[in-house]
Amino acid sequence: MLSYQHQYHAGSFADVHKHLIMRVLFESLLKKDKPFCYLDCHAGSGVYDLKSAASQKTAERVGGIDQLWHLNHKNSTLQAYLDAIKSLNEDTQLRYYPGSPKLAANWLREQDRAQLIELHPQAQDDLRRTFTRDKKISLHARDCYEGLPAIIPPQIKRGFVLLDPSYEVKDEYTQIVKLVEKAHTRWATAIYAIWYPLLPSKRHLHLLDALKRAKLPKVLISELHILDQDKYDADRNHNGMVGSGMAIINTPWQVDDKLSDLLPYVAETLAPGFGSSHLVDLD
Repeated sequence: MLSYQHQYHAGSFADVHKHLIMRVLFESLLKKDKPFCYLDCHAGSGVYDLKSAASQKTAERVGGIDQLWHLNHKNSTLQAYLDAIKSLNEDTQLRYYPGSPKLAANWLREQDRAQLIELHPQAQDDLRRTFTRDKKISLHARDCYEGLPAIIPPQIKRGFVLLDPSYEVKDEYTQIVKLVEKAHTRWATAIYAIWYPLLPSKRHLHLLDALKRAKLPKVLISELHILDQDKYDADRNHNGMVGSGMAIINTPWQVDDKLSDLLPYVAETLAPGFGSSHLVDLD
């Protein structure tokens, strides 16, 4: 939707969850020398200024990346994620946060490629400025629901598709699953990851039900719970979300083990005493 602006939510706990899973999936693809193609279906602007008026208005970074920024980490996945963020910031002050396209650009090798789909004109301009000299990255100025089926399968057969719509339209919880079903018939070897919000309304259950009916292969659900739903009315800092979810299709081997090692620590760091995470295998 053109009304959605991710600048208000950059660096939030949902971004942390989504981008850490993104890194874990990249690590699976990077194990082999063979090239892969990354497709970002809702690319956004690529880089976000956390000192912008929009970011400071919601201050969602405070409950997200700010909690991890200055800590020492032994987990290699978490450190790779933080290193990518630090590459945008010249000193110890965190000002710029990378969206998924910029993170991907940090992790792609010379033989890999990325294709970014984005409908919003301003975000398209931002992406062009950021990646104009990067020949590994292509931009498609179109809607994801029309664009993704049109550009797959790419010439490179290994790949990863990230889908994180705004869910401003209620039926998007089921429409996004239908899109993945359609895409999977054309590019069955790709990994697909669908991000979704956990809201008090529990609309995400429609997405999970649709996934069960779709019978897609190797579906793993990861959810990060940050805010107790009973406390929702007293705490609006997270813009209505009580947590973050990600549905992974064609889940690579050992991804569940990596997430089991990483996410409980992240949840407790972001929400001491309450934060939790869990994995569910839908197969």
